[in-house]
Amino acid sequence: MDVPEASDEDLMAAWVAGTAGAFEQLYARYRQRLYRHLLRHLRDNALTDELFQDVWQKIIAARAQWRPEGSFASWLFAIAHHRLGDHWRRSAHRPPAPSDADERLAQIADPDTPERALSEFERRRQLQLALDGLPGEQREVLLLRLEQELSLDEIGAIVGAGRETVKSRLRYGMDKLRARLAP
Repeated sequence: MDVPEASDEDLMAAWVAGTAGAFEQLYARYRQRLYRHLLRHLRDNALTDELFQDVWQKIIAARAQWRPEGSFASWLFAIAHHRLGDHWRRSAHRPPAPSDADERLAQIADPDTPERALSEFERRRQLQLALDGLPGEQREVLLLRLEQELSLDEIGAIVGAGRETVKSRLRYGMDKLRARLAP
């Protein structure tokens, strides 16, 4: 199944049915998005690599449990969310960002935005610092909404909160982010 316009859910159904190429397409679609998502939370390349592999292994192991009622993206990021939670529970704290975290984030290719200009790097650094200053629950829903473009219901399913709670976290997080980024 090599159809670029096939939906994620169609590809997932084909993969569950035994079409290996469908998984390759899903992986290609979500590889960078998932990696960037994990790196924003972990701020450590080696740890991100480890959890990235763990998430994909869990996807492979749980493919028979996937149900087409939900989107593949929400299922993928729910698994990532739970894996991050497992990690933080084990480590009992969030480690400080490495001193070169901004440079590491800037090195990740992002085909959706025109990066590489110094002013863009500075803007991203300021945004990352502002995001780091948000409470974890607000930061998580903001990243899932803005970067992964998930719906409020999908985010609620991932973080285990109701739609109104997600809306509230999103609103307060955006207000704080705007205030921190204001000139």
